[in-house]
Amino acid sequence: MPLAGHGGNLFAARKTYPQAPEPWLDLSTGINPYAYPFIEPPLDSFTRLPEPEALCTLEAAAREAFCAPSSVEVVAAPGTQTIINWLPYLVPAKRVGILSFTYSEFARSFEKVGAEVTIADNLAALESMDAAIIVNPNNPDGRLVPAADLHALAAAFSARGGWLIVDEAFIDFLEPRASVIPEMRATRMLVFRSFGKAYGLPGLRLGFAIAAKPLAERLRAALGPWPVSGAAIAIGSTALMDRAWLAAAWRNLAAQGAALDKMLLAAGFDLIGGSVLFRLVRRPDAQIWFERLAESGILVRRFEARPDWLRFGIAGRDADIARLRNALGLKKNLQRRQVS
Repeated sequence: MPLAGHGGNLFAARKTYPQAPEPWLDLSTGINPYAYPFIEPPLDSFTRLPEPEALCTLEAAAREAFCAPSSVEVVAAPGTQTIINWLPYLVPAKRVGILSFTYSEFARSFEKVGAEVTIADNLAALESMDAAIIVNPNNPDGRLVPAADLHALAAAFSARGGWLIVDEAFIDFLEPRASVIPEMRATRMLVFRSFGKAYGLPGLRLGFAIAAKPLAERLRAALGPWPVSGAAIAIGSTALMDRAWLAAAWRNLAAQGAALDKMLLAAGFDLIGGSVLFRLVRRPDAQIWFERLAESGILVRRFEARPDWLRFGIAGRDADIARLRNALGLKKNLQRRQVS
């Protein structure tokens, strides 16, 4: 069963919990709290329509960052959600299989056009479908399917006219070999990469699709001219080439994630999964904790189909970490340990 709803709706949170202290601390979206420190783009990136050559520069930067082979195309889009909305028209399929409990928009997109959507527990259950969708690493539990297994599945789909779609939105902080992109060979394979999550700039609305030329051309036609803003092109082109910043961000996130693990365990949660950008925990009274945190102005991710689960994003600033610690009821316990 897919996820219900989305994280990040602070307007609804404020309406539901009007007495919660401001500003809200949003830990519901799995976004890097350390945003890329971009220089303000040139004024003409706002006052002129983007030049095709600038878009090519952005896509070339993405190709290098993702280690994409020359046999595939890299297509920039205003966020991968836009491409998901186009999927049923780009990849017509009557029977669609989605691997396990995951991001809900894939199912919704295909269900809108009347496709039969099946949530599968394993790769073998996907093999008979017209199209299969795998979020890798998975959101929200962080499950990672080896790239070799995905390539084998893609080859089988291509041989019989099916499609394999892989969403790598949370893969940026893993080793390159975790991605299927460097070894892409199957012609009927489509891979998504996000920008905003890893670079902490979701409001820029930038994402990419990697596919063989025929599908890439259909996607370009669907998106039309000027699919990405001038500001997104300027910032994205620079950020994607800054590998040193990405490595430093990973180190910060790893340290903060380890600290978050300790807090959640101390508060009585069971760690059951996650990624560099979020942690998934379980507790029988998770809904009570969701309410308690929301009343403290802290929004985390809950799941209608898994009421004992919560997902916590990484809190970057020291003040935010202290605020979360206090809301979890750990302040006094930590003070006692320090005194003793």
